[in-house]
Formats: sequence, structure tokens, C-alpha cells
Amino acid sequence: MGTVKLPFYARLALTLLAVVLVFFILSAASRIFIPLIFALLVSILLYPLTKFLETKLHFGRVWAALLSVILFVAAMAGFIYFLTIQIVSFSSDVPLLRKRFIEMFDSLQNWMSYKMHITSLQQSEYMDKSVNSMLENLAHSASNVLLSLTGLLLLVIFVVIFTFFMLYHRRLLKRFALHLFSPPNRDKVNEVILQTKSMINAYVQGLVVEMLLIGIVTSTMFMVMGVPYALLLGVMTALLNVIPYLGIYTAAAISMLVTFANSSGNKVLEVAIGLTIVHLLDANVLFPRIVGGRVKMNPFITIIAVIVGEFLWGIPGMFLFIPMAGIMKLVCERVVGLEAWALLIGVEDVEKPKRKVNIKE
Repeated sequence: MGTVKLPFYARLALTLLAVVLVFFILSAASRIFIPLIFALLVSILLYPLTKFLETKLHFGRVWAALLSVILFVAAMAGFIYFLTIQIVSFSSDVPLLRKRFIEMFDSLQNWMSYKMHITSLQQSEYMDKSVNSMLENLAHSASNVLLSLTGLLLLVIFVVIFTFFMLYHRRLLKRFALHLFSPPNRDKVNEVILQTKSMINAYVQGLVVEMLLIGIVTSTMFMVMGVPYALLLGVMTALLNVIPYLGIYTAAAISMLVTFANSSGNKVLEVAIGLTIVHLLDANVLFPRIVGGRVKMNPFITIIAVIVGEFLWGIPGMFLFIPMAGIMKLVCERVVGLEAWALLIGVEDVEKPKRKVNIKE
């Protein structure tokens, strides 16, 4: 029996229905997919260490996977401890910041009274209403904050557990993926698996290197400028910079606000110019060379992946959807009929003009 070729409008309707169904499943089952994909990234990152422990040090599969996970958790715990020390140091100066913000608010209040003819009593009444409304919202959301912290702790626990089992059962999972397809296609599937593993490993490693460089450069720059909390702001900038095109602006806004609360307006301008230079250096030199070459996605699709990820999964999706789009590109390159999508996701190859050679007779 021959295949029936559907008309274009029917194929388009089925494609849109499939896309909507995929988005619905990803959104409805986010509590399952988010830890699974995080665990997939971490397990691929830890795979070389696990393989080294098995082949070179002759560890068993259980102990190699377990030791790799323990070392990863210890590294993360050390980083969180360092970050906590910086935050505690910052919190000790909160009263000074509060005093500075009150002075700024008084100046703004006087300016509004002089320029807009809004009396201080009217401003105070409006602020009291706003503060009371905010306090009510905070009281109602206190339970949500507790649930969020509990959910984050459960996410970390499940990521650690899933990572261990992915490292331990990696051969079983690979055989399962291969046997989902017919024997003639298994070589192509195996090639996609190997390239996906290489791409994700290089992407995560490149992201870590880029984050370290941005943290060192930004912290050093803030220290030279004499910006308060230079180390904390540098680490925060490096962490937020993981979110492409959006994180650096959030970090700049927070850094400028903290600097303005402790210094003059000129210092804020210096911070803004310094972070702009760092962003230009990162966007044009570091990211394309260290990270961009691993995934090979154009900026347009990268931004769409970040927006869709935030829409479906929140902040974790802004990070996870970039390697997921890279995996989709690898799959589309090898499936007949999906090559156009791979071209859309990938970077545009600019052909270099051939040099004309003048031959003198």
C-alpha cells in the first residue's frame, strides 16, 4: 500500500497540532522534565570523570558514578558556601543601605513637591497605601516562598539521584535509544547520540569557563573602581550572564542600584560603562569562541529559545532550552524532510569571496 500524500493545509494543521501538544506536555510535566534534563546535562559533564575512574583507577560502575556525583555535590556546596559568605557580608551593611535609600527618597520627595506640586502629605499617604498593599501581598506569598524553597530542595535532590542512575545505567539507556529505531537507522542514531554528548559536554564546559572569566574580569574591574561589594557583584554578574542577552542587563541594573546606594552618580556611570565593555567583549569574543561554537545557533533562535523556555519552565527553562534547541538541530540535520529547520536554527555560512588572480601574460 502506497503512502497517501496529504495537502499542504492538512500537513500544516497536523504540524501545528503536534507543536501545541508538545508544548502542553512540556508545561504540564515540567516537574519531571526539568530535573531529568538537568541530570542529563550534569551526567554528560561528569561522564569523562566516571569513565576515568572506571578505566584508569578500576573502580566499579557503582562507586565510579557515586564518587563522581559526590565530587560534583561537594564543588557545588563549596561555591554556595562562598556565595553565602558574601551575602552575609552584604547583609551586615543593610542598615547603611536603608539609610541611603531613605535619603534618596527624601530628595525625590522634595523634588516632586517643588516640580510637580505634590505635597509631602499626599506622597506619604500614597506610599502608606502602597506599603500596606505590599505587606499584604508578602503575607499572602510567604507560604509560596516556603513552597518554592521546598521545591528547589526537592529539585536538587532529584537531579542528584537522576544523575547517579544516568551514569550507572548509561549503557542500558543507550541500547534503549538505539532499539527504538529499526536496524538500518541505528548507525545514524548512534552518531546523533555521540554528537549530542560531545556538544552538550563542550557547551557546559565552555559555559563554566566563560562564567569564571566574566566573574574574574568583573570582580577585578569593580575592585579597581572602588565599588562596594565588588566580589559579590562580580559573582552575581557571572551567574546571571549564563542567561544569554538578558542576564547581563539584569546584573547591570542590580550593580548600578547597589553602587548608587553607596556612592555618587559618577561611580554609577563608571559601572554602566564598565559592564557595557565587558558585555561587548563577552558577546563578540568570549561567547562566540568558547560557547557559541559548541551549539552553533544563531542569536535569533537563541533569544526565542530563552523566551519559550521562560514561558514554559520559568528561570530553569531559560538555561535548559538552549542545549535542547542544539539537540533539535542535530536531529533535524539527519532526518529527511527536517533539514530546513536545521538551517533555520543554525548559523549562516558566509562564503568568503574568492580572490581574483591576475595572471600577467
